[in-house]
Amino acid sequence: MSTLSLPPVLTSPRDDAIQLYRAFKGLGCDTAAVVNILAHRDATQRSLIQHEYRAMYSEDLLKRLVSELRGKLETAVLLWMHDPAGRDAIVIRQAILPDLTNLDAATEVICSRTPSQIQLIKQNYQAKFGVFLEQDIERHTSGDHKKLLLAYVSTSRYEGLEVDREMAMKDAKALYKAGEKRLGTDEKTFIIIFSERSRAQLAAISAAYHDMYGGSLKKAVKSETSGKFERGLLTILQCSENPAKYFAKALHKAMKGLGTDDTTLIRIIVTRTEIDMQYIKAEYLRKYKKTLNDAVHSDTSGHYRTFLLSLLGPNN
Repeated sequence: MSTLSLPPVLTSPRDDAIQLYRAFKGLGCDTAAVVNILAHRDATQRSLIQHEYRAMYSEDLLKRLVSELRGKLETAVLLWMHDPAGRDAIVIRQAILPDLTNLDAATEVICSRTPSQIQLIKQNYQAKFGVFLEQDIERHTSGDHKKLLLAYVSTSRYEGLEVDREMAMKDAKALYKAGEKRLGTDEKTFIIIFSERSRAQLAAISAAYHDMYGGSLKKAVKSETSGKFERGLLTILQCSENPAKYFAKALHKAMKGLGTDDTTLIRIIVTRTEIDMQYIKAEYLRKYKKTLNDAVHSDTSGHYRTFLLSLLGPNN
């Protein structure tokens, strides 16, 4: 479901390509023009613009953007130029390679995506990098974290809303026995249930857990597991209940305190704009009594700020 509510674009991809070429020509780049065009085009339009640009100027638009833009703006615009599955594949690859390791980012992307999104990511990953996503996970992660990610990307899960209450109670009991009831933790049970149950079913398990044992499944995960494995489980659990709330919290954390975690800010805004941004904005406002646009405005500047705010759309 696309939530990028753009006004109808009156220019053709060919016109856009010509305008971009003009913006690059001469002394310095007309960055404002580049931002204004690209931030207001959807995935299909961006793909057509790249095609037209190459046909007219025998040049790769992405390479040109690399040479014309700098810093955080360059990172954000280049990521935006891809379609959602291709972009996720790039984010995971960059986050999982040893020289730039940011396993939290790889975990967030993998564990917050639906099974059909993961299928497309896997296809893009192999096409772009000539290696299976599972092979890179195998190579660059370890322990229970690795087992969870491998199970999560290779298991097909139901995507509907129907739940089996009886099964939810059984799973809640199994998780209690695997965690809070015993000394130590039976991680295997957590991996099986969290990687095999649908989002709706996992939310039902979480509700059953609370009803049966008085505590929350989220708190149980926090007390029974740690590190990257804990992060993966929590991402799966929170995205089963309310993905928009999960991302609103992650954005708030990225802007909280001194300094801004721009890598996270860019990743979440760029990857969620065409998915569920209006819900993330609503959750952000409800939880923090401030619009996401205002928060981004006070933590960024220049063309980079303009670009992110353009993706976010109206300030509400």
